[in-house]
Amino acid sequence: MTEVEIEKENAEIAKAYKELLKVSYQTLTKEDKKLIRQAFEVAVDAHNGQRRKSGEAYIFHPIAVAKIVASEIGLDATCIAAALLHDVVEDNPDYTKDDIERLFGETVARIVDGLTKISSLSKDADVSTQAENFRKMLLTLNDDVRVIIIKIADRLHNMQTMDSMRRDKQEKIASETLYIYAPLAHRIGLYNIKTELEDLGLKYTEPEVYNDLAEKMQESKEEQDQYIKTFSKAVKESLDKEGLNYEIKGRPKSIYSIRKKILKQGVDFEEIYDKFAVRIIYKSDFKNEKFIAWKIYSIVTDNFIPNPTRLRDWISSPKSTGYEALHITVMGPKNRWVEVQIRSERMNEIAEKGYAAHYKYKQGNAEDALDTWIDKLQEALESNETNAVDFVEQFKLNLYSKEIFVFSPKGDLKSLPKGATPLDFAFSVHTEVGMKTRGAKVNGKLVPLSHELQSGDQVEILTSDNVKPNRNWLDYATTARARSKIKSSLKAEKKEVAEDGKEILRRKLKQLKITLDEKTVNEMVNHFKLKTSLDLFYRIGIGTIDNKMLKEYASSRSNMFMSYIKNKIRKPSVAPDINKDEITSKYDQLVFGKEEQKLDYKLSECCNPIPGDPVFGFLTINDGIKVHKKNCPNALSLQSNYAYRIMLAKWIDSTQQEFATQIKLSGIDNLGLVNNITEVISSNMHVNMKSISFESDDGVFTGKINVVVTNNNMLKKLIDNLKKINGIDKVTRV
Repeated sequence: MTEVEIEKENAEIAKAYKELLKVSYQTLTKEDKKLIRQAFEVAVDAHNGQRRKSGEAYIFHPIAVAKIVASEIGLDATCIAAALLHDVVEDNPDYTKDDIERLFGETVARIVDGLTKISSLSKDADVSTQAENFRKMLLTLNDDVRVIIIKIADRLHNMQTMDSMRRDKQEKIASETLYIYAPLAHRIGLYNIKTELEDLGLKYTEPEVYNDLAEKMQESKEEQDQYIKTFSKAVKESLDKEGLNYEIKGRPKSIYSIRKKILKQGVDFEEIYDKFAVRIIYKSDFKNEKFIAWKIYSIVTDNFIPNPTRLRDWISSPKSTGYEALHITVMGPKNRWVEVQIRSERMNEIAEKGYAAHYKYKQGNAEDALDTWIDKLQEALESNETNAVDFVEQFKLNLYSKEIFVFSPKGDLKSLPKGATPLDFAFSVHTEVGMKTRGAKVNGKLVPLSHELQSGDQVEILTSDNVKPNRNWLDYATTARARSKIKSSLKAEKKEVAEDGKEILRRKLKQLKITLDEKTVNEMVNHFKLKTSLDLFYRIGIGTIDNKMLKEYASSRSNMFMSYIKNKIRKPSVAPDINKDEITSKYDQLVFGKEEQKLDYKLSECCNPIPGDPVFGFLTINDGIKVHKKNCPNALSLQSNYAYRIMLAKWIDSTQQEFATQIKLSGIDNLGLVNNITEVISSNMHVNMKSISFESDDGVFTGKINVVVTNNNMLKKLIDNLKKINGIDKVTRV
């Protein structure tokens, strides 16, 4: 570069720095400016001579990131300084974390260190490695949420300046952005940045689609402006009459959200009516905000017919991202549905700036929703049992879920996804509470664990040390956290049963003069039409494969001549998953309703469900019960129009099915007898006691016990054990 070019570039760097100070959302003190100046000088020195792919001086990147942090996100001088320094330690070996701490203090050093850790993660394209990287990145939330916020700003600037990169690199970075950074920006309340990240993500993953939609949006802009003028004219007079200070704006929907709508609804661009929303932003003091919002709502709905199902009041209960507004959808001019968003200037700032504005207005009283969210996230991060891909998917699930708010018995507020049950609440309190859940009270009344919680419910969990998670819990739990904990517990329990089953099988085969070895196990897995050796041991453990069946196997094995002929004709088959370390389900039976009844049914031809698919039953007029997949093209229509004809249905493994039965006992009453009986039942594995009742008359007692068992053998074993109790005379199955 010539001296003239260097001078020109230096002048541009100085200009960019001055702009950074001008655009800051927060008022900067003398001390703040001094800190930022010092950070700028260190960054200039550290990046001296470094250039980006486009050829420009590298220092423009940290300044641009600091600008986003200062103006769009609105963070303070500490964060602006950290943004300027975010690549210093990574890109220049002469600077260490200790140097940054010595020059700028512990907070800036911690944030810069967090950002350095993230960038030094492996950049492998392998999905599981990439997911592992995301997990590590999310773990930095434990240190300081500002790390993630600056990382999002860094990612935004990288996305804005990707034109000079290779096509495959652009795609990779854009995919990552859509996968994790945009959802994170959404969750932290940075809606404008989230929208820009999504649009840029689409621009580089599907450039043709993006350019086509961007062109069409530009063409329809004039029509939109005219529509907003017509809408404004209709409500302006009434709003002015009330003496309100307001402005009406049109907000075009993002290209990414329009693309999503086109795919979801299967329509063309021209058929989408809500390509924009109308926003009414009003001036108000904090005290009258809510009153004025509803006054504007009243004026708008006096002029246009509202859609009652599309009213969203986020002023009375703000989203956990801090977002507040009143959203209504009305039948606007030209008979088109249009969304109207009503916000005060304060609410609008929170919506645009996220948490920076939230802190500005908070005045340190209410607990901050971001802090609560990070606490919740830390719990999820602790569970490292799931693999990284599942973890990131689970994390994304929690990023976008709609919420309800429920209370603990002490009055603490907990946020759960819509559709959550008491079991989800129990696991959100603590894993131990979840694992020992015996029952739940909602608003003082006992409810089943499948009860759907509503906002405002007070939930109390009843626990017992004797309780263990069972398979039905997976039908009740909806949150990713609860489900993963239940699955882990069930897996561990099944493995224990399988271990016992293996020993039982060894003993029983010994009596039949057969040695338990790999060949025998292979033969038995094929004979009983199972998939894995663990399936075999587990079914022996729970008694599904009993003595009679083992004897049949032994006799079929001893018929050597037949076996010899058969083997000559075909090779003996080996189960493909014989060594698989899991217990599989043979989905061979369909049951209906909560009682899991066996009924006649037909499989519908529109979606052809197969065993194992999530399904529901639909009661037809002439054809009995028809079974549809839950994602069947007709499912939404059937469930919306004929909800009363829908039946719960699921595929089960009949060899693992449970049956309810009643046992009658009688005998001589003595102290501690009931205790002995319950002890025997609870020590019999796979027996679940539903209810127990006793009557005593002149020293003689009678009792009834309702139990749930997996099969007849279990029940026989239980009856035999009950007969051994001192004082019991008679035990019969009803």
